[in-house]
Amino acid sequence: MINIATILQTQAEVRPGAIAIHDLRSGQSLSFAALEELSSRAAALLERSGLRSGDAILIFVPMSAQLYVALMAVFRLGMVAMFVDPSAGREHLERCCALLPPKALIATDKAHLLRLRSLALRQIPIKFGVGFPVPGAISWSRIKQVPLLKKISPCEADTPALVTFTSGSTGQPKAALRTHGFLLAQHKALAHSLSLTPDTVDLTTLPIFVLANLASGVTSLIPAVDLRFPGRVNPTRLIAQIQRYQPISTAASPALLGRLTDYCQQRGLTLPSFQRIFSGGAPVFPRLLEQLQAIAPDAQVSAVYGSTEAEPIAHVDFQELQTDDVTFMLNGRGLLVGVPVPEVQLRILPNQWGTPLGHFTNTEFDALCLPIGAIGEIVVSGEHVLASYLHGKGNEETKFQVDGMPWHRTGDAGYLDQQNRLWLMGRCSARIQDACGELYPFAVETAASYVTGVRRTAMTAFEGKRVLAIELAPNAPVNTLDALKTTLVWAQIHTYKLYPKIPVDKRHNAKIDYPALHRLLQNTLSK
Repeated sequence: MINIATILQTQAEVRPGAIAIHDLRSGQSLSFAALEELSSRAAALLERSGLRSGDAILIFVPMSAQLYVALMAVFRLGMVAMFVDPSAGREHLERCCALLPPKALIATDKAHLLRLRSLALRQIPIKFGVGFPVPGAISWSRIKQVPLLKKISPCEADTPALVTFTSGSTGQPKAALRTHGFLLAQHKALAHSLSLTPDTVDLTTLPIFVLANLASGVTSLIPAVDLRFPGRVNPTRLIAQIQRYQPISTAASPALLGRLTDYCQQRGLTLPSFQRIFSGGAPVFPRLLEQLQAIAPDAQVSAVYGSTEAEPIAHVDFQELQTDDVTFMLNGRGLLVGVPVPEVQLRILPNQWGTPLGHFTNTEFDALCLPIGAIGEIVVSGEHVLASYLHGKGNEETKFQVDGMPWHRTGDAGYLDQQNRLWLMGRCSARIQDACGELYPFAVETAASYVTGVRRTAMTAFEGKRVLAIELAPNAPVNTLDALKTTLVWAQIHTYKLYPKIPVDKRHNAKIDYPALHRLLQNTLSK
């Protein structure tokens, strides 16, 4: 039987008393056996409420023990867990619900307030309230009173399990649909890449990694900080929790880990409990890896490259970086992200981003792929690579087939070196082509990250000129800008512009928000 819920059932049998989730926000700790029992009772409540296999269940519960009680209950019944980012706005929420109409809503009392502004939420037939009682919603606390539902619905590898939404180039939502087979394959890839070890404690800041931990018998320590904004996490509170609970591993956004390194460096602190630190979800520059190694001297510090549709794709350890690698990065060769994971096939195609690709034979595809050292589009395939979006909407932009095998276009530009290591150059759409030649943003931003006093940079073209937006670190040396210009002389940048803050994405607080950046440039540089 294939059902992702069996991973919890297995661990509950092997290590029933071991802690599965230690939720510091709510103070709730659940053993593997307790999580298995609560999720089976929650499944009984869902089934008694009239929900059936295949129904979509919209979940608005923050990362917490209760989130995974709900999620495993949904999986047990063969239903589809649906997640929409509420910060994306009401119109996005309405479009997502139109694309996949949910049969039920599981939400916190605060999240139920969204019903006042959203017709789509009000139209959901069955509602559950987590927390204080909410009018028109079944109290989630009733799961303690219903009998156990021990069955786990059998599923096929292609049975839908989880849906999240991203925005396509048109602004229309794309539903990233993970099947039970996909989630199991992703777990295997993550367990290998992250070296997950049973009966250890992981500081967990990203929701997908809790599933991998549950499957591997690892305790997920969910910190009592606001994980919605990793770049604004309170480092004092987080480090106090690390010192108390002594996690040996973590995977987190570079924005969150940057908060930790700044705090520790300013106070001369180290975090000796860590044996493994992984950063991903946004560009991870070597300077951050170096700083992490300094505050966690016994840890293996790694950068992980992946995406919503394919996680992980490649990773590199700080200790693997060679002197020549640093020289290359300082001279515009891009950002090294390491050897692709064995579970993925990766190729480089000529940059045709924005133009749909059709079907290829293996011979045609092999002829199209670029040789070592040539920059182009990064494309991937594998069991943990999303083969299709829901209803195929968005496939034309990012999917193609090779003799019936689905491939995904990441939208990132890069190349492979002689050691089969992947180097990133930035988004394909961000490539600059002008009278000075071709320039990719990561070529500049990676080199700039080595300059002392630089917090963040963003390379772009504006009104026909190469512009570098710069955000300095607090107490940056007075000669930082001069040092930056010297380092980047090869990039032939026309304008260097300082800003208090460079706009970044809402989710990881680390990727450049290019539309917002261009608005900022329009307001400050436009003639």
